[in-house]
Amino acid sequence: MFEGLTEKLERAFKVLKGQGHITEINVADTVKEIRKALLDADVSYKVAKQFTDEVKQKALGQNVLTSISPGQLMVKIVHDELVALMGGQKVELNLKESPTVILMAGLQGSGKTTFSAKLAHFIKNKKGRRPLLVACDVYRPAAIEQLKVLGEQIGVEVYTEEGNSNPVKIARNALTHARDKSGHQVVIIDTAGRLAIDEEMMNEIAAIKQAIHPHETLFVVDAMTGQDAVNTAKAFNDRIDFDGVVLTKLDGDTRGGAALTIRAVVNKPIKFVGLGEKMDAIDIFYPERMADRILGMGDIVSLVEKAQEQFDADEARKLQKKLVQDQFNLEDFLQQIRQIKKMGNVKDLMAMIPGMGKMIKDLDIDDNAFKGIEAIILSMTPEERQNPLILNGSRRKRIAQGSGTDVAEVNRLIKQFDETRRMMKMVAGGGKQQLMKQAAKAKKRR
Repeated sequence: MFEGLTEKLERAFKVLKGQGHITEINVADTVKEIRKALLDADVSYKVAKQFTDEVKQKALGQNVLTSISPGQLMVKIVHDELVALMGGQKVELNLKESPTVILMAGLQGSGKTTFSAKLAHFIKNKKGRRPLLVACDVYRPAAIEQLKVLGEQIGVEVYTEEGNSNPVKIARNALTHARDKSGHQVVIIDTAGRLAIDEEMMNEIAAIKQAIHPHETLFVVDAMTGQDAVNTAKAFNDRIDFDGVVLTKLDGDTRGGAALTIRAVVNKPIKFVGLGEKMDAIDIFYPERMADRILGMGDIVSLVEKAQEQFDADEARKLQKKLVQDQFNLEDFLQQIRQIKKMGNVKDLMAMIPGMGKMIKDLDIDDNAFKGIEAIILSMTPEERQNPLILNGSRRKRIAQGSGTDVAEVNRLIKQFDETRRMMKMVAGGGKQQLMKQAAKAKKRR
């Protein structure tokens, strides 16, 4: 996400690297590079110019502290301006009413149906509400079937009316069903994708909104369409005055212009981002965290939140006890790997660690990164997993054959496990200083 923009901004900051103080000349050079980076990321010229004018004005008005270099100060100014450009702070869904009605609108192919299901999954699991999905895309038969399949997958009811081709009536009837019969607390209405230039279809989405008076109208847009996404958002907003934006496919090869520009153009907040195909690949949009990631600072807060969602507090205490008592085994190791996999794509998770984005940029890390490790551990007997010390040569050979690997890979895993267990035991037992001493010794040896 935003790799190209991050690299170009880093190059721009190098103009000030090593400079003793900020001057009009070196600021002008840096700002010129920042503007080029934004334009290359498909940010509109008007927004890019306004942004860099603000940066320049604030940079020239700053006195550089003795502890801060001009380059560091410029990074902070750009960071703060990026946060402001993207809305300043998160804006959550309005879920105060029951049932809360959410209308989804957007272009064809924007990922609207998939996102509707993701949103239902999010509301059900993270907000503790009972959602209802409503299939109002009567023009694409596959859309209704797709919503049914996704609804079954996440355990959410999908309201459909076979033979009814009037989306306004379907939406009205779905609300009656939710209020009077089913007790659903949130109603998510998936509508047909439409072009802003299609007057008939735009009239239809306006009629649906007028008929059901939604509490939230979300405009779903494919982030990979760049500046076109911003222009489309403006056309839709002029017509239906939506409440927020959803950027889908932000995990793709996107230049980031839509995320940076859309808030400034339509003056509506980005509320969610879609980051993959899985039903839990949805995040609330945090401008500050996104600015951190754009500037290569990682996103450690989101990483910790994802970990907290997957790791149970009681289990964590049991694990710490096992580590301190040196009882951590390969069965525990396997469980930790499976918990990490639930957190999402491995490369995306690593990119959230400050400083790691640049290191992993060219690495090919996919969702099967742990497949070989799991296969090796699963080829062991329960006794071998509980007590790795009994893994002699003949056992390791048998495990390699059973997992489709070789003995060298099995040996490598056992070595990695021993090192991980030793390090985790030190941290769990409060031996961080000892760990740092060992790291220092290892560094000297190198």
